[in-house]
Amino acid sequence: MKLRQLVLVATDLEAVVGQLTSALGIEVAYRDPGVAAFGLVNAVMPVGDQFLEVVSPARPDSAAGRYLERRRGDGGYMAIVQVPDLDAARNRVTDLGIRIVWEGAVPGIRGMHLHPADVGGAILSLDEADPPDDWPWAGADWKAHVGTQVVGGFTAAEIQSDDPYGMARRWGQVLAVDPVDGPDGSAVLGLDAGLLRFVRPRDERGPGLTGICLQATDRSRAGEDMVIGGVGFRLV
Repeated sequence: MKLRQLVLVATDLEAVVGQLTSALGIEVAYRDPGVAAFGLVNAVMPVGDQFLEVVSPARPDSAAGRYLERRRGDGGYMAIVQVPDLDAARNRVTDLGIRIVWEGAVPGIRGMHLHPADVGGAILSLDEADPPDDWPWAGADWKAHVGTQVVGGFTAAEIQSDDPYGMARRWGQVLAVDPVDGPDGSAVLGLDAGLLRFVRPRDERGPGLTGICLQATDRSRAGEDMVIGGVGFRLV
């Protein structure tokens, strides 16, 4: 399993995309017309062979628009984990009594979104790609848009919760991964690539995807922190 894509939701799509591309040395590979079905517009940016996506509501009745209101501004929205066998994952989710709110596919990839009320913290999407090193959600030519001068990929995503271990345990049940204790009361799920780190609240906005750590390929920038789109980014 691999932490493959992280999604931010923003009121002003282009402003946040501009900050990300400028600060991280990445570029937009794809704008998916399919997200219009969710009342959204988007931009997908490769970070090595992982992806940052920003979505923004295109109509007032979208789930993303309600999320912006609930969390009082821009922030993290979704974590997409690449799994080797989506059918097995679906069976596990069903056995856990977790609702699936969306399933979809395009040639080469299929996925499902889990109800955030049943897992907590963010929308968790489980996706299977064939072949595994491709990612059609990012468009047909995403590899031509990869830039690694500044960052090379995710090392961790941080999700805040009043009960970090309890939320980690729930996500761990979905992913068939046991949580381990981390520093300062955190709990960690280790994937084959990337960590999911569940931390105590760092603000008063409620549970959510609050931080993203990236490998600094430009070592002079290691240790740099910034906040973009309501999410803290750290280069490590």
